[in-house]
Amino acid sequence: MTSDSSDPSEDVAALMGRAAELPYGEARTVLVEDALRRAEAAGDEVLAFQVRVRLTNAYRYGGEPLKAFATFSRTLADHDRDPARFDETHGLMWQMKAAVSSLTLFPEIPLDRAYAVLDDMERRYKAGGHSLQAVYHYRNIVARHVGDGSADEWYTKWRAAERDELSDCEGCDPTGMARHLVEAGRYEEAFEVAAPVLSAQLSCNEQPQSMQTTLLPVYLRTDRAEQAADAHRRAYRVHRGRLADLGDIAEHLEFCAVTGNEARGLEILQRHVGWLDKAPSTHAEMEFCAAAALVLARVEAAGHGGLTVRRRAAQDGPATDVPVPELRAELAGRATELAARFDARNGTSCQGDKVRATLAGEEVFDYVPLAAHHRRPAPAPKPETVSPGEPGDDIASIGDFDALLDIADARRNRPGLDRAMAAWRRFDALAETAEPTPLQRARRLDGEGVQHAVANRDEAAVDCWERAFALFEELGDEANRHRVLSRLGAMRAKAGEGRGLADMAAAAEYFAANPTGEGDAISTLLRLATAHVELERPAEALAVLDRAVLDGDGADRAGEYWFVRAQALLMSGQVDDAVDALRTSAETARGSEDREEVAAPALLLARTLARREGGADDETFALFDEALGVLAGPSPMRAAAHTERGLALLAQDRPGDAIPDLVEGIAGWTAEGMPMRAVHLRVDLAAAYLSTGRHLEAAETAEEALPALPGFVDAGDPDAERRCRLILAHAQKELREADAAVSFEALAKDAAEAGRFDAVAHFLNEAADVLTDLDRDVQAAERYAEAAAAYEKAGDPYGVVRTRRRYAMCLLWTGDREGAVTAAETARAALAGLPADNEPARVWEAALLSYDHARILAQAGRLQEAAEQASAAVDGFTALDETGPAEEAATLRDDIRAALED
Repeated sequence: MTSDSSDPSEDVAALMGRAAELPYGEARTVLVEDALRRAEAAGDEVLAFQVRVRLTNAYRYGGEPLKAFATFSRTLADHDRDPARFDETHGLMWQMKAAVSSLTLFPEIPLDRAYAVLDDMERRYKAGGHSLQAVYHYRNIVARHVGDGSADEWYTKWRAAERDELSDCEGCDPTGMARHLVEAGRYEEAFEVAAPVLSAQLSCNEQPQSMQTTLLPVYLRTDRAEQAADAHRRAYRVHRGRLADLGDIAEHLEFCAVTGNEARGLEILQRHVGWLDKAPSTHAEMEFCAAAALVLARVEAAGHGGLTVRRRAAQDGPATDVPVPELRAELAGRATELAARFDARNGTSCQGDKVRATLAGEEVFDYVPLAAHHRRPAPAPKPETVSPGEPGDDIASIGDFDALLDIADARRNRPGLDRAMAAWRRFDALAETAEPTPLQRARRLDGEGVQHAVANRDEAAVDCWERAFALFEELGDEANRHRVLSRLGAMRAKAGEGRGLADMAAAAEYFAANPTGEGDAISTLLRLATAHVELERPAEALAVLDRAVLDGDGADRAGEYWFVRAQALLMSGQVDDAVDALRTSAETARGSEDREEVAAPALLLARTLARREGGADDETFALFDEALGVLAGPSPMRAAAHTERGLALLAQDRPGDAIPDLVEGIAGWTAEGMPMRAVHLRVDLAAAYLSTGRHLEAAETAEEALPALPGFVDAGDPDAERRCRLILAHAQKELREADAAVSFEALAKDAAEAGRFDAVAHFLNEAADVLTDLDRDVQAAERYAEAAAAYEKAGDPYGVVRTRRRYAMCLLWTGDREGAVTAAETARAALAGLPADNEPARVWEAALLSYDHARILAQAGRLQEAAEQASAAVDGFTALDETGPAEEAATLRDDIRAALED
């Protein structure tokens, strides 16, 4: 956006103003380059000089330091030629420091040039009466780059010298010192130097993220893993949007590789590998290649060498999927080659040594979780021990096939399954030297089917049971044949085979007519009823359960019976009856040694109560506690219990209490190999973090969830993706990230497509607020204007007045005073549209507008009108008994009157 004026300086000023609102990068650099062309075309040498000085900074911070050499050399020569005319002494002396460090980053530039600039820098600093503190700093940088032992000497002088206005800022100077100490292995000293910086409020372009990155190895090697994770997350969020920070991103890749976070490292590599085509420097390219190769080596070592990385081909050709081993070899070779070029230029092996150390990097920590819900997959729980004195304890001493099979048949339930497994293993060992009878072989095949079923090898289980069924049929053993038939039926029903239900029904009919006294009748009925529930046939399930007898040998299955019945009742909408059934099931199951049998009814009852009108109560949370109390080790049911308790706490507006459960739920589902169960739960966790002011965690968690949400169908939360994007936008806003404006604008676009103009206006207003907070007033003005138009479409007159007023103030801050006056008058006209039935609101909005209108008119030099508007603001606030605003308006009025008198 440029001025319509024919004055070139105004066009240049408009371009520079627009550029100043943008972050360093290509867009900002293009605007400054355009401004320079206009200044040069106008023949204004001084203006061109001033723009060129700022273009040097744009190149440096925008990731093109090589281009900065030319602009810096030109401006320095202009200044030397006519210091009075081209007077930017301080800025040029400051840029000289960056020129020194940048010269080391390109192996094609002779090292002598860096030393020459250092000598010139020292001469100029002395001539200007400046401290040599910065000179010592940059001599240290060059010495460290080449591996010169003088680095320690320069460091000592640097720390001892007095700081002045040409020293690096109070964040960057200690960061440089910390880097020296880290390279020297003096980690505790580095931490001491950094501590005051991290506790300060820094607004430098490079801080605090540069210091946080520098300290990553310090935190790791001084046993501060939690601080390391926090520093990584905070710093990388800033670095990831800056091409100039590619070298810093390399340090984050290395951090991921040495802390067991190779998945996160691979994600970062994938995001930035395309930047190698436009690397800010050869040195940054070398560092990134080495660190990326290390990450890929870790990925291979973890058994994922078959993965590929999406990479754009050279010269903007089509993207290709490169296998991990191939890319690792390519990047490692590139890093080694570049290091050799630096070493040849420097005459030392320093850069090569660093690359070799990176490529051979060893894990500093086995695993550093980057968030509370990040876990490595949990190991399988250890088998439960058998109580002493139980029959058959010493299985290794048993030599009888039938005795072993009897032990296994008696211990097929979950708590005793380890005993059954041991008995079957002993059977197999004996069978290598002795021949089992046909009946024993059939019973063993039945057991082998159970082993496969427990390991989720369904096809293998079916094969074993079909063979066992045939053997029992040949032997005329009807009881065992129908036991196997029931199990086969359940597996077939699970696979969608229609005959599965018929098989289970036939088995149940047999045992009803031929009771064995071993619980077969109720077992087969419960299996059949459970299958009906899983197939969402509650009426059929209830009909089957009505045939069950709970006395005699069915008594010990009462807890399971009432649990299955409750599930069917819930499915059929009979909630009160289901609650009664679950209470009976929970009470009955409490004596069971099967922990999941105890936990299941308590958990389902708690979940059911939490979803009733009024939500969770004390009984609900006691039931959650009971379920978690008996589920000692990791399991899907434990993950579900944490999930449900967390959601119940969220529903009670207790986000702080919900966070630990949501964290455990996500970690549990992930560890169990069921990450999709955690997808929507991450959205809930992000919302809880946002509600409790933990904005970084909210943003990171929302960003984790978002990629999996598009296309993820869940009737329980069909709006999850939009909700997650909204959480992310608000978290970014609280973190003062410019991406928040982009996020709100995207939400506004979606709302516009849906014809929801109230939402469009709200999101555009949020985007404008973000931009205003970041002093990007030109862009903020545009968003406020768009929001005002949307509020008009939505029929919200209050929104129209507010956004037009804010639009006017943004124009004032951009320097467009006349435009601001006109915009304020337009906002005043909108006051007529406010509802007449809410006089306090009308007075409040009019007073706010009068106050801002007064500020605008005063800046435009229309003091008499400004005083009148300020007086109107005082009257309005006073009428509403708003003492603070009235006093502020009175101060403004008095200042304007004083200016009038002058």
